[in-house]
Amino acid sequence: MATGFFAVFDDIATLLDDAAAMTKIATKKTAGILGDDLAVNAEKASGFVASREIPVLWAIAKGSFLNKLMILPFAFLLSAFLPWSIVPILMIGGIYLAFEGAEKIYEYFFPHSHKKTTEIQQNLTREQILSIEKKKIKSAIITDFILSIEIIVIALGTVVDKSIPVQIVAVSIVAMLATVGVYGVVALIVRLDDVGFKLIEIAGDSQKLLSKAGELLVQALPIVIRTLTVVGTLAMLLVAGGIFMHNVHQIHDALHTLPSILGELLTGAVVGVMALLVEKSFMRIFRPRLI
Repeated sequence: MATGFFAVFDDIATLLDDAAAMTKIATKKTAGILGDDLAVNAEKASGFVASREIPVLWAIAKGSFLNKLMILPFAFLLSAFLPWSIVPILMIGGIYLAFEGAEKIYEYFFPHSHKKTTEIQQNLTREQILSIEKKKIKSAIITDFILSIEIIVIALGTVVDKSIPVQIVAVSIVAMLATVGVYGVVALIVRLDDVGFKLIEIAGDSQKLLSKAGELLVQALPIVIRTLTVVGTLAMLLVAGGIFMHNVHQIHDALHTLPSILGELLTGAVVGVMALLVEKSFMRIFRPRLI
């Protein structure tokens, strides 16, 4: 009886050791996509009035957790019974990410006349602000869903030859750490100016160096957000392009002479432009009938 009892503990210890080792490997494999995830979500979480940044970010983070809780069981089931379906699902997600990236570039050059800036949003009613927030949160959660699929599938690919318990533990840990890590860093970024104002308040008139550091943090926030907006847009195109280059041999063979990052960016841009043209054509043809 005692021997069997300790044997169970030995099996559990072995499982945890294997899971820990594979989690480390899976985390390294997904490091690139996590960087893209950070840039995309930082851009998505910006543009709100200061008092609403943390509530909005918390709403997006909760949506991210729910995304992963939905994706994980399906990922394990598909890996076990329908492994051929993983790639088509990834490519559909890639089209969506490429479309979002191309749409952002299009809107930069051809902005909507009703587009609101952060300053204008401050003059809106609470109901209008909440309506804008709801749309941005929904968009951020949808984008997170696509990126979460990519993270989970890449992590799953590193442990696909392991037992089901190891797969479940390792991939689940990577998925949860991705959400905590990414949105934790995003929270720090969007509150950068608050830290700066606090330093200025503490410094007063006596500590010039501390006050200067606070001013730099305040001045840095808009630059960081603008930079992350550009990086986030490029990240969506890169992730989408990477999905197609890694899974469509014809594209990979045609662009294999280019540097990997350039090939992925070019592929993502082409897919995004095509998806954007389809969307614009669809809206031009069918929108009058829907109104």
